[in-house]
Amino acid sequence: MQTRDTRTGRCLDLEHEMRFTIRLAYRFTYNLLQFCGHTWILANMAARLFTFGRDALADTFYSIGVVMTLCQLLSILELFHIADGLEKGRLIPRFVQVIERNLLLFTVIITMEKIQSSTVVCVQFFLWNILDLLRYPHELLCIMGMLSFNMLWSRYTLWIPIYILSVATEGIIVYQALPHFEMVNTASLQHSLPVSTNLPIILKVYLPILAVGASVTVWQLLKERKHQLEKWIKKHKK
Repeated sequence: MQTRDTRTGRCLDLEHEMRFTIRLAYRFTYNLLQFCGHTWILANMAARLFTFGRDALADTFYSIGVVMTLCQLLSILELFHIADGLEKGRLIPRFVQVIERNLLLFTVIITMEKIQSSTVVCVQFFLWNILDLLRYPHELLCIMGMLSFNMLWSRYTLWIPIYILSVATEGIIVYQALPHFEMVNTASLQHSLPVSTNLPIILKVYLPILAVGASVTVWQLLKERKHQLEKWIKKHKK
């Protein structure tokens, strides 16, 4: 028969419970903030589009750019969440998604004002927000233990075609931005300005890398979808 120090056991249990509660509260708060941020962005864009039509594209980025930037920067934390075990998920797909979004946002969209008012950027923001509004409510329902099969199916099924469309739109944005960067570099060389000429080359190399990375991500997402659906079916058959 095993015995233990009652006081020490209670202290350890209390400490473990407090850590679990803090981690759970942090995870809930993070997903709630992201959900609220992306809901506000999507609602703002939809309201402006229905009110002003195509004229809303001219200053879409100026109306939602700050919140979008904050949400994308916060998404970097998700890599640490998975690495720390705070969140269950595949690290490689999430790494590719987070990096490709932030590279596109900070390297192309923010630096090129002519691109910001284009239709393709508006479509890109819509797709990003739809993807995130499939992910974060799913995470919140998981934390609260209220997940349904319909939500699970939507999260892991609709996500894949929308993600493929999102990657295609990212490639279009980079392709459209290339002439602008080349013009800037040509002008800087003519006036002997200290501007790097490597960015157009980097973006041209980035396009095939984006395609390969997206292919690997889709393959991983398909595996994750199969695993999650089979896990749900097995759990509810018992």
